[in-house]
Amino acid sequence: MIYHVTLKEQFILTQYRAASEHCLLAQSTPIFNPRSSQGCGVWSFELRLRCSMAYRQLQNHSIAGAPPAYRQIAPRVTLSRRPLRVSAVAELNKTAAVVPESTALVPAPVDIANKLRYLFGRNGDYTVADAYQGTSWSVREKLIDSFNKTHEHWKKEDPKFIYYLSAEFLMGRSLINTVYNLGLEGEYAEALNQLGYEMEKVADAERDAALGNGGLGRLAACFLDSMATLDLPGWGYGIRYKYGMFKQALRNGYQVELPDIWLTKGNPWELRRDDVKFEVGFGGRVERRKQGSKEITVWTPSEKVIAQAYDNPIPGFNTPTTSNLRLWDAVPLTEFDLSAFNAGDYDRAMLERERAEGISAVLYPNDSTPEGKELRLKQQYFFVCASLQDVLSRFKAVHGNNFDLLPEKACFQLNDTHPTIAVAELMRLLLDVEGLDWDKVWTITTKCLNYTNHTVMPEALEKWPVKVMAKMLPRHMEIIEVINEGWTKWLGGHLKDLAPEERAKRIAAMSIIHENPWNKEEMLVNMAYLAVVGSSAVNGVAAIHSNIVKDEILNDFYQIFPSKFQNKTNGVTPRRWLAWCNPELASLITDTLGTSEWINDTEKLAGLRAYASDKAFQAKWAAVKKAKKAKLAELIKKVHGDEVNPNALFDIQIKRIHEYKRQYLNVLSIIWRYKQLKKMSPEERKKAVARVCVIGGKAASAYDMAKRIIRLVTAVGDVINKDPETKDYLRLYFLPDYNVSLAETIIPAAELSQHISTAGTEASGTSNMKFQMNGCLIIGTWDGANIEIAEETGIDNVFVFGVRAEEINQLRKERKNLKTDPRWDELMRDIEGGMFGDKDYFKPLVDSVNNMKVGNDWFLLANDFASYLKAQEDVDACYKDQSEWLRRSIMYTAGSGKFSSDRTIREYAEDIWHVTPSRPTA
Repeated sequence: MIYHVTLKEQFILTQYRAASEHCLLAQSTPIFNPRSSQGCGVWSFELRLRCSMAYRQLQNHSIAGAPPAYRQIAPRVTLSRRPLRVSAVAELNKTAAVVPESTALVPAPVDIANKLRYLFGRNGDYTVADAYQGTSWSVREKLIDSFNKTHEHWKKEDPKFIYYLSAEFLMGRSLINTVYNLGLEGEYAEALNQLGYEMEKVADAERDAALGNGGLGRLAACFLDSMATLDLPGWGYGIRYKYGMFKQALRNGYQVELPDIWLTKGNPWELRRDDVKFEVGFGGRVERRKQGSKEITVWTPSEKVIAQAYDNPIPGFNTPTTSNLRLWDAVPLTEFDLSAFNAGDYDRAMLERERAEGISAVLYPNDSTPEGKELRLKQQYFFVCASLQDVLSRFKAVHGNNFDLLPEKACFQLNDTHPTIAVAELMRLLLDVEGLDWDKVWTITTKCLNYTNHTVMPEALEKWPVKVMAKMLPRHMEIIEVINEGWTKWLGGHLKDLAPEERAKRIAAMSIIHENPWNKEEMLVNMAYLAVVGSSAVNGVAAIHSNIVKDEILNDFYQIFPSKFQNKTNGVTPRRWLAWCNPELASLITDTLGTSEWINDTEKLAGLRAYASDKAFQAKWAAVKKAKKAKLAELIKKVHGDEVNPNALFDIQIKRIHEYKRQYLNVLSIIWRYKQLKKMSPEERKKAVARVCVIGGKAASAYDMAKRIIRLVTAVGDVINKDPETKDYLRLYFLPDYNVSLAETIIPAAELSQHISTAGTEASGTSNMKFQMNGCLIIGTWDGANIEIAEETGIDNVFVFGVRAEEINQLRKERKNLKTDPRWDELMRDIEGGMFGDKDYFKPLVDSVNNMKVGNDWFLLANDFASYLKAQEDVDACYKDQSEWLRRSIMYTAGSGKFSSDRTIREYAEDIWHVTPSRPTA
């Protein structure tokens, strides 16, 4: 019988021959075994690895129809101690050159070893951090192959693109996500094992990319993952922050901010594009000049920087599509002023560089000063200007100056108000640079742009002082003024049937430029209004939030443009937030459903409902949760040095620290629980539900009240965790520097998660969806996506408390007359009296919610307090019935199908972007 040897098998055998030919074999070893060190001569580390991998592949590789004896095809040789011949290497390289591309995707230990050798310039003595670098550069090569194929395909097909503009992208670590999405997790784990490393430890050596802060940035990252997975032609655009927002540390229980220096060792996942650079200007003057018979407008900036592009390939799952996140780094036009240096003016010699680098240094610079406001506006304009120039440049390379085609080939999603200066910038580029007329440019702009509103918080709906806008972006201020003039004039005609006073009132209320209500002498540019007027579609991010946008925040606009407003409930990627961060649970789900298709089609998770009450399945489910809790317990011990009870209920609240998110209310309930435990006898305590409470999140550097809340958390934890009577039954820990990687450990371990914002203040939330996917029960208000989660999971399975959104306005008016709960009053006295120290520092916290002469309890903590404590009692009662708790936990995961970002992105693509999939061939 003739056996046909494939190219791959030829390659394996050649690897084996080339490597084993130069190894001294022990006399007793008829076939070389690279796992044995007997008789090995002087041969290179890389050669030994290549031979080892070839041997392993020979042992495992099979040919259809071939008998086991085929393995004996490996040569029986006796070799001498001689150095590796160049001819042997040439033969190996020649053979490797004809390996099919699909084979080239399979990593070998020698591939990683070569990366290590050339990265660090030495053989051996590599740390785990070194192994991460070598592995990442190996994965990167395979990623770039699919990246290039995808964009060659899109260049050929010329589909319509979606460009997602966001001030932040909270990407997390890339190694695990990339190898899983490429389907190479097993191969890389095995290759690292051959080198003596564990994949998990190598992955832990990666720093989180400091490109975002909270839910806004993480949503953007999930969306990019889904766009690639769904084969949608799309790129993300943002800023390559050098120091992130900040690295959070605790000193004596207080938050301190440190620079997040995450690029010290470089970033193997990015590609610097030296061929993609654009000038971005600020300040200066605007002039009108004659150009033939035509008058043109010329903006001459007083300051210019260069936007340098860095590409970050984004692989889809189970698809050859790899899209892109292009980030901009600000660099100076002039690197170094030598004349100033030679004149002894050393500060001026570096001034231009420092000014430029400051633009992309920090996410959300403190804008409490005039200089901070200017820097933040410069930052937002910087990435919008570079991104739009880039898109137009690529458009023109294919379609020339036929800008009528632009809305058919490009659409832009403005992720919150940060990139909304795009309305004025796209107008400027098409008017001043491309020479189009106003009406045509306005039509193109409003067809291309779309705006997502993410908040109902007034401070997040950006309003720039006209003086600041005119100083930093004088041409854009002119354009905005013309837009507003045309808009208010159109409104006047549209509202002609109203009485003159009412018409004037409505126009003033909808004007893009309006008075500052707190300073009548200052005029403001309302960026949300600019986005609504200048966009094709406006959407909220949860059903209740979209209704609030339409009925309250932008009601005047909704009445005029009802078809412009939509809802697109947020979602999260099930790859990172279930399959990759909780592989044990993912494996159990796959085994139970008999398919892994749920990773791409989360509606299939509904099949778990049939097993929710199955005792055997509940036991398996509980075992997975117990293992994840043990991992979180290890993290707590590492950070705080304490061992915690892994059988306690793990109660989690992780999100940015803000008064409306009400971490303060959570702490108050923990204090009340502590006081109740102190009153109990030892026997009574044993019957109580033990809890380990974890809070995490960053307070903005200028947000004083949020910082005080963090200090209260740490102060209460200091008392509770050291109390010998209660520490076995209640613990409270603040985990600093909350990020994606920390969430990937916390969320799979959580049993109860808190989403307790004041009703009507949380637009959506996405952490609740991540907890839900991992079978974590929710205690929360009737707010944001909590409502839709309750509808999908079953409202009886959610611990709902508090007033409803429609009651809020009236209750705020009545708050000063509220008769507060006696337990509330007791807790206020405890904090004021110094039970947790720092009573002077905590006084503003107490006053903000309890002294109506100073504060107003705007977020209604006192109103919801009693209801919240009752919901906590319901949690305890349910947890004591573990079968019921596990049933609910399974129902949460089973009901999470709707909250995949794949579903969200499909809705955007169909209803707003009108973009269709375009998949390259594998």
